[in-house]
Amino acid sequence: MSQPNENILKVNDLKMYFPVTRGLLKKKVAEIKAVDGVSFELKRGETLGLVGESGCGKTTVGRCISRLYQPTGGEIIFEGEDIATLPEKNLKRVRRNVSMIFQDPYSSLDPRQSAGSIVGEPLIVHKIAKDREDYHRRVEKLFQIVGLDPALMNRYPHEFSGGQRQRIGIARSLACNPSLIICDEPVSALDVSIQAQIINLLMDLKEEGDTQLTYIFIAHDLSVVKHISDRIAVMYLGRIVELTTPKELYENPLHPYTQALLSAVPVPDPEIEEKRERIILEGEVPSPMNPPSGCALHQRCPIAIPECSKVVPPLRDCGGDHQVACIRV
Repeated sequence: MSQPNENILKVNDLKMYFPVTRGLLKKKVAEIKAVDGVSFELKRGETLGLVGESGCGKTTVGRCISRLYQPTGGEIIFEGEDIATLPEKNLKRVRRNVSMIFQDPYSSLDPRQSAGSIVGEPLIVHKIAKDREDYHRRVEKLFQIVGLDPALMNRYPHEFSGGQRQRIGIARSLACNPSLIICDEPVSALDVSIQAQIINLLMDLKEEGDTQLTYIFIAHDLSVVKHISDRIAVMYLGRIVELTTPKELYENPLHPYTQALLSAVPVPDPEIEEKRERIILEGEVPSPMNPPSGCALHQRCPIAIPECSKVVPPLRDCGGDHQVACIRV
């Protein structure tokens, strides 16, 4: 039996570079450094929020961990085994234990399959159901778990609302009883009222499930991540720049990028909102095809010194379960 505090996942110096090709012979002319040296650990039963603006590499990290992508470099130690270099034929057992909820409930479900067959497909692929009766019983139970009426099993995706489609996606991700679920912006395509329902469902599943679920929750909305996460990792241009608890991140953000992100989050109180100082980062986000030397933020950072352009700051411990990648902090 696994210990509750053991690491289920350890990511070491993960890199994912996409080649840029040109011409008929697809000659490689450059590469996009989508993920460039990401490291973190995840305990069993924990929820790690992964945040950052579009293009920072957070979705690529999730897809590398689920092995939808073959990483360029680094280690992904899942339940004691490095899955980063596993050949395709050995990935079936990994995908039984690591599942994914995709961002867009409209495009992540096959329109030609009924909702029941979408949810039940992993049971067939991984040979979990003993017979047809067991298959139907399991699919019905999955529908009930995510708050859908099993009578809707024979309907097709276009007959459901966005929130219901995402529930179908969640039921599918639970079919194999996984130990790790990667939620790739699962609520960003939904209305605000439906977002709350889906987040509450994910939190309830974690508390009520037979197995101890572990989540990586990818989002760009800091308020959503604060609500669901035990720890939050902030990403900028392919690297983690800050990693800590939600309370510490909101009350004591150390990295200049995190401070700028939080200053852009609106506060419901108009008096506080009026007095708050906005931190505006100058310039544009650099291209991951040609990232700057040293700290990736140094060209836009208000506290940068000449040394920042030469040193790639490591993610170091600042005490109190707070890690930051900045030589000025």
